[in-house]
Amino acid sequence: MYRHTQFGTLTVASVVAAIAVLVWIAMSTGWHPASILVLVILVILLTLFCSLTVTIDRRELRCFFGPGLIRRRFALADIVAAVAVRNRWYYGWGIRLTPSGWMFNVSGLDAVELELVSGNRFRIGTDEPGKLIRAIKQGKAGSV
Repeated sequence: MYRHTQFGTLTVASVVAAIAVLVWIAMSTGWHPASILVLVILVILLTLFCSLTVTIDRRELRCFFGPGLIRRRFALADIVAAVAVRNRWYYGWGIRLTPSGWMFNVSGLDAVELELVSGNRFRIGTDEPGKLIRAIKQGKAGSV
């Protein structure tokens, strides 16, 4: 079995900095309903996208952000190939549509690109692409 959680250091730092600036401005000028709304949105984003967890068992690969409200599942039988790739810096973080297909990424540029039976591709950002690829291969072989 494989389980790895990558913390989104830059993502968290950016959102926390935005929250700090917003609170400072709101305390200086007074709390406006728009300020409160933006603060709530930032806290929700911080909670949802603070980390990316990937798990693999005998049947499927699952990846999810933060507490797991945003997630994807892939049957191991549907994964044709898994290769280490390097994302371009401008692909960013979060949920993105890239030229290679959809991507979940919380930090860094390294990822594993899954090629699926359907022909679609999906990238999972990770700070340990080699371990993730080995776990996928072991899972497909039935030895996770």
